Amino acid sequence: MKNTLETRLGLFFALALVSAFLILEMLGGFSFFQKGYRLNALFDNVQELKVGDPVKMAGVNIGRVDAVALTNTQVRVTLRVFEETTQIRTDSKATIKFVGLLGQNFIAVDFGTAKGAVATDGAFLQSVEQPDLSQLMAKLDNVASGVENITRSFSGDTFNNLLGPVTDFLKQNQQPLTDSIANMRTISQNIVEGKGTVGKLINEPELYDSAMATLSTLQTNLADMSGELNATLADARATVADMRAGKGTIGKLMTDESLFTETKDAMTQMKEIMQKINHGEGTIGQLVNDQALLKSVKLSLQKLDKATEGLEDTGPLQVIGIMAGQLF
Repeated sequence: MKNTLETRLGLFFALALVSAFLILEMLGGFSFFQKGYRLNALFDNVQELKVGDPVKMAGVNIGRVDAVALTNTQVRVTLRVFEETTQIRTDSKATIKFVGLLGQNFIAVDFGTAKGAVATDGAFLQSVEQPDLSQLMAKLDNVASGVENITRSFSGDTFNNLLGPVTDFLKQNQQPLTDSIANMRTISQNIVEGKGTVGKLINEPELYDSAMATLSTLQTNLADMSGELNATLADARATVADMRAGKGTIGKLMTDESLFTETKDAMTQMKEIMQKINHGEGTIGQLVNDQALLKSVKLSLQKLDKATEGLEDTGPLQVIGIMAGQLF
């Protein structure tokens, strides 16, 4: 092939065409020729989102950002979904996300719920605001500054001021501390060798066997008590069931309607009798309420008491005569 001017111009235009194709593909320019529909979402902050950024659902690229514009106090982002068969529901949520700290921004759309209707062209999706990356970096910078200030505060003088009293205490009590450590070693050695109460408790297998036997006996007693308690509960249930069924004296008293009626009638009659007695009706009522009869009984008793005062020194016939004279 000859290196002519026509050849050079042809190669230049071919490279320019390929470059333009790649640039349009990166910017989403060819999305104008693809079928689909547009959706909208309102955000408070789009975080460097630009036209041509991808729209993804579950990590799959389903469209691109078609437009970003201010509207009142929010930012309106128009999404172009390539495939008309991609069903995005009206309760799906759009979120601005990014890949890595320096990665490309994109719109993530979730599936929504089965209750939501399928979104049509021009519908608005719910938006979810993500924390601003610059604010996060500022907070991290503040945290790093705080950590740096803390590390600076622990200088050599500060450590000396903190550890100085501890060092002086250790120096002044070196011998008592040494003796205490030696005593602790001796005690631990005695425990290991099985000396003393604690050592025997730890090292003697007989004590372990005795404790296990005691626990076994306790478990057996508890099992017996549990069996007896269950039997008692069963008897109580059976007794209650018999009472509900009208068996036995208490069961009949609880379930016999005729007995209840008779008891009620008897109580009513008893109430009437007591009312009559209170009103002075009948023999008992007159005896209880007649004051004259009460006085007569009292006089008779007084006469009888006087008649018995002189009976000690008299004979039987004289007693009878005196009593008759006193009474009549």
